[in-house]
Amino acid sequence: MTASFTANDIEAARGGDAGALARLLGAERRKVVRYAERHCSVNDIEDAVQETLLIASRQIRQLRVVEAFNGWLFRIVKRECDRMKRFWRTHVHDYDPERPMEQPVQVPVDELRQDLLCAIESLPAHYREVLLLRDVQEYTIDEICAATELTREAAKARLHRARVLVREYLNP
Repeated sequence: MTASFTANDIEAARGGDAGALARLLGAERRKVVRYAERHCSVNDIEDAVQETLLIASRQIRQLRVVEAFNGWLFRIVKRECDRMKRFWRTHVHDYDPERPMEQPVQVPVDELRQDLLCAIESLPAHYREVLLLRDVQEYTIDEICAATELTREAAKARLHRARVLVREYLNP
């Protein structure tokens, strides 16, 4: 049974409350482990979890939208698992100093799509709506204003904020 937490707990952790941070990461640890089990090799799970919790504790102040906490945390886990896989692939297995270096590993397009989908889904609804209207349906700012009953400035601000949040989600 995991302890539940509220947006206030996340806010307290972001504000520097060490106790709130410890409770928050402790409550989420089991979820992080389960997520790492799906994305890491067996030997790397605990290392990925520890690194994720360390990164989260150091960077929680940079989390701007409290509702995006879980997605942000899971993205850190995924990146750590991917980093460890790349390390093993490029530095440990089949090492031969005489063999020329291979080309960098390309991230599959499907994986990039999934990451982007998760990033968009993590946005609050009012940011997601404007982002989808502009970047997916290719509405102009004036068309977005008409569809959402926002001022031009508000629509632009929401679009900018949505893009920043997606960027932060993809680059924790």
